[in-house]
Amino acid sequence: MVRKFGVVIGGMIVLTSAAIGAVGQLARSASTERPVFQVDSAWPKIPNGWSLGQVSSAAADASDHIWLLHRSRVVRAGQQTGPPVMEFDAAGNYIQGWGGPGDGYEWPASEHGIFVDYKGFVWIGGNGEDDQILKFTKAGKFVMQIGRGGQKKTNADTRNLWKPADVFVHPKTDELFVADGYGNRRIIVFDAATGAFKRMWGAFGNVPLDDWSPAGRSAAGATNRDRVAAKDLAADDPGPPQFDTIHGVKVSNDGLVYASDRGGKRVQVFTTAGQYVAQVWVDRWCEAVGDGCGNGQTAASTAFSADPEQRFLYVASRSPGRIWVFDRKTLQPIDSFGRLGVAPGEFFVLHHMTTDSKGNLYTSEVQDGRRIQKFALKGFAPAQTSDR
Repeated sequence: MVRKFGVVIGGMIVLTSAAIGAVGQLARSASTERPVFQVDSAWPKIPNGWSLGQVSSAAADASDHIWLLHRSRVVRAGQQTGPPVMEFDAAGNYIQGWGGPGDGYEWPASEHGIFVDYKGFVWIGGNGEDDQILKFTKAGKFVMQIGRGGQKKTNADTRNLWKPADVFVHPKTDELFVADGYGNRRIIVFDAATGAFKRMWGAFGNVPLDDWSPAGRSAAGATNRDRVAAKDLAADDPGPPQFDTIHGVKVSNDGLVYASDRGGKRVQVFTTAGQYVAQVWVDRWCEAVGDGCGNGQTAASTAFSADPEQRFLYVASRSPGRIWVFDRKTLQPIDSFGRLGVAPGEFFVLHHMTTDSKGNLYTSEVQDGRRIQKFALKGFAPAQTSDR
């Protein structure tokens, strides 16, 4: 079975990737092996009989402690829970927790993204009517707020955000990269020490627009009435000129920014200056209707392998409930694992991911998933799909 955007090999869809940008191409080396993971169903150990709300995000710190952010206000009736921020050690033991409304800052209406930077500060964002990013110490002491609630919502605003989904601090420049993507359509960068605005950009490095609606356009630019289904698009179709739901952001050791455009079903790669480099489609076939594919959104988050070269790029595909493994340099698919479900190793509304220094992968799930899972790195095996 052949589709215009890829082929089906052994029941697994192998998708095409595009390196379209004028800035340059990614390296041509291809991986001949793939990482092998095993789910650890005993991790973590949630204390005190607590139940988790929707687990929106997780982050690893320099000590391989895992920080979990969950929506403690939406636990089911009769359940007891702990604070929205929880810290666990590498063995899954609970260390501490904190968070919630307090003096001097605006806690998010809906907790969404968490990140622990190289200096040990904890950053938090929200996707409610939230216009802010918060910075705390590991002990939960408030440090700084970027943005204020109740502001006018616009992509041109350099002081406030609009439902910021994810954050990442790049150690080489001490800059905070924000996926400002539930309301706005941009990557925006601030000084991590002062909160001063630095720069921003949209898809393909374009100026992000307020009045562009992806719901009314196809990737080919047609109206809904004349919409072109993803399966009928040409393999070289570049996709929408604006981000849809820009849901995740990571910066690699070699200074490339990986932006997860969840609604656009792609990951776009940029320099830290915002110059477009390349993109890769993620389950582009996934439609909101007719494919058993939920709301039709895919590329929710990325993570890197733990080696210094970060050879592997992991991409969380939300609606299909699986994780893709790519060669980070070539953006060639190597493997995928997972499926929809609530058993260990399955995913129900896969949301965000992180890795620790040993290469273990941690995933978070919202809606009915409501959990964090650890996938222990067990070694490597021959790549399954090195040739598309």
